[in-house]
Amino acid sequence: MCTLAANFKTPYSSRSMRLKIVFSFVLFALIFNPFTAKSEHGQEAGDSTDIRAEIKADILHHLQDAHDFHLFTDETTGTHYSFPLPIILWDGGLKVFMSSKFHHGEEVAEVDGSFYALHHNHIYKTDAEGTINYDDNDHVTNAHPLDFSITKSVFSVMIVSIIIFLLFKALGDGYKKSAVPRGVGKFLEPLVLFVRDEIAIPNIGEKHYQRYMSYLLTVFVFIWFINLTGLTPLGINVTGNIAVTFALALMTFIITQVSGKGYYWKHIFWMPGVPVPMKIILAPIELLGVIIKPFALMIRLYANISAGHIVLMSLIGLLFIFNNWFARGAFLGLTLFLSIIELLVAFLQAYIFTMLTALYFGFAVEEHDEHH
Repeated sequence: MCTLAANFKTPYSSRSMRLKIVFSFVLFALIFNPFTAKSEHGQEAGDSTDIRAEIKADILHHLQDAHDFHLFTDETTGTHYSFPLPIILWDGGLKVFMSSKFHHGEEVAEVDGSFYALHHNHIYKTDAEGTINYDDNDHVTNAHPLDFSITKSVFSVMIVSIIIFLLFKALGDGYKKSAVPRGVGKFLEPLVLFVRDEIAIPNIGEKHYQRYMSYLLTVFVFIWFINLTGLTPLGINVTGNIAVTFALALMTFIITQVSGKGYYWKHIFWMPGVPVPMKIILAPIELLGVIIKPFALMIRLYANISAGHIVLMSLIGLLFIFNNWFARGAFLGLTLFLSIIELLVAFLQAYIFTMLTALYFGFAVEEHDEHH
C-alpha cells in the first residue's frame, strides 16, 4: 500500500513528464500511421472515390489477421517492408515453410510438389498457376488445408506473453531480496494490489479469492498490454480478433464450471424456494445463461476494441479526403483526443473482462446456509 500512496504523491514535474510521454506516443502513432505512408500528391491528383476505396481496404486490412508481420510500404517503389512468419499446414502430412514464399500473396508457394496460394488471408491448395475456382455463390472451391500457422496475432500474443512473464519474474525475484519493490516492481505491485483488493476479494470473497488470483492477474495484464500494442503504429489488432476473445472467454467458462459447487448447480437446475412448475420453466433459461455469460465476455471485448480501431482509422482516413485545412485540423484534433481516450479504453476493457470473470467465479464458489 505504501507504493500506491507514493504514486498519488508524485511531484508535478513527474506527472507532467508522463503526460508529455503519452502525448508523444499518441502523436507518433498518428504521424507514422499506415495512412501517412501514402503519397499525398498522388491522392490529391486521383479520384476521391479511389481514395475512399483505398482507405476502406486499409481499414479492413488492419482489422484482419495476416501470415506476415507487415511494417509499411514504400508507395513510390511499391516495396513492402515486413518479416515473414512460419506457415504450418497439414495436407496429407506436415508442410512447414515461411510466408515469404507467397511474396505478399503475389506468388504461388511450392512445397513437396504441392502448390498453395494465399487468397484473402486464407491458404488454398491450387495448381502451378495459382488458379482459384469459385462456385455459383462466389465461394472458393479449392481445397483448404488445416492451417496451424504462426500468424501476426499469434506472434503478437507470444511476444506479449513473454514480456509479461519476464516482468513478473523480475517482480518475484525482487521480493526474494527485499519486501520493498524496486525497478519494474514499483509499477507491477499496484496492479497486483488493484486486482486483489478491487476485483478478486469483493467479487469472490476472502476465503476463495487466492485460488483465482494468478488467472485474474494474468488476464487483466494480458488484455491491457495487448490493447496498448494495438494503439502503436505496428497495426496489431489482437483483441479485435474474435478467435482471441473466444479463447479468453472459453477459459473463463471452463474454470467457472469446474469450480462450481453444489449450491451453484442447484441454483441452475432446481432453484430453492421456487414452486416446482416455475423450476421446470426456469431451469432451461438458467442453463442458457451459463453459456450467454462467457459469450457476452467474448463479444464485449471484441466489439469495443474493433469499433475503436475502426473509428480511429476512419478519422485518419478523412484527413486525406478533405483538402480544407480547417477540416483537417478538426479531424486531427478529434483523432488525437480519441486516441487518448483509447488509452483509457484499453485499461477499462481489461478491468471489465477481469471483473466479470471474478464475478462468475464468485457465483460458482458461493456458499449458502439453507437453514439461515
